[in-house]
Amino acid sequence: MSQHLPDPALLFKAETLAEALPYLQRYAGATFVVKYGGHAMGDADAAEDFAEDIVLLKHVGINPIVVHGGGPQIGAALKAQGIESRFVDGLRVTDAATMKVAEMVLSGSINKEIVSWIAAEGGRAVGISGKDGRLVTVRKVGGDLGFVGEPDDVDTRLLDTISKAGMIPVVAPIGVGADGATYNINADTMAGALAIATGAERLFLLTDVAGVLDKDKNLLSDLTPADIAGLRADGTITGGMIPKLETCIDAVEGGVDAAVILDGRVPHAMLIEIFTKEGAGTLVRMA
Repeated sequence: MSQHLPDPALLFKAETLAEALPYLQRYAGATFVVKYGGHAMGDADAAEDFAEDIVLLKHVGINPIVVHGGGPQIGAALKAQGIESRFVDGLRVTDAATMKVAEMVLSGSINKEIVSWIAAEGGRAVGISGKDGRLVTVRKVGGDLGFVGEPDDVDTRLLDTISKAGMIPVVAPIGVGADGATYNINADTMAGALAIATGAERLFLLTDVAGVLDKDKNLLSDLTPADIAGLRADGTITGGMIPKLETCIDAVEGGVDAAVILDGRVPHAMLIEIFTKEGAGTLVRMA
């Protein structure tokens, strides 16, 4: 008598769910801060996958907080208005006119677009910036950068209220100074500060690279701060990856269990990282 075998695709799905179960149990009630990068936002399919992942995390009992970038979109808006973009050490020089455009793009079009993506996938999101409820009070970055700040104090009450109401905070990287002025904040830095302040279990930096690569272009999947120091010393890590890793180090030294750099263009990369043994991207944690 022949035995009927299940459809291989269904079997694969069942095995995937079984593999995910211990991770679902481990992270129930945890907070994940997810930084969604400007370049990673450029693809419509990737945006839909991202929104699906965020909604799924909320449905399984994890509390995601989304922090988004928007550098390319700000640059395009400035160009359209005839305002020149200037950078010093990777930070945009932000005079009053530039700050006005940056806030319009970040707190306006990008923030509300992400909220609408999440709504389209069945989630409930609230778009805010660091100015709302004085969520993030900043100190001015040194040098002649204008209205560029770094988080000095984070009041998590607004985030707690939104999350406890069953909704997902979507945060634009704008803060307020002690003088009441509006400041632009690097989105990675903003996400790291929120992860520390909320006692997040994970910080995810979604960008447009696979993670940290060695000199042979192989992915380095697990690093400690000491490993990163060695890779910087021998020239393996250079350029824009350095500030991202500095954010990761600050986060794990500040109490976040782990920080992960992921390719936001890969479908469901975040779910692969969270719910499978293999993971994805580069995970940074204390030794």
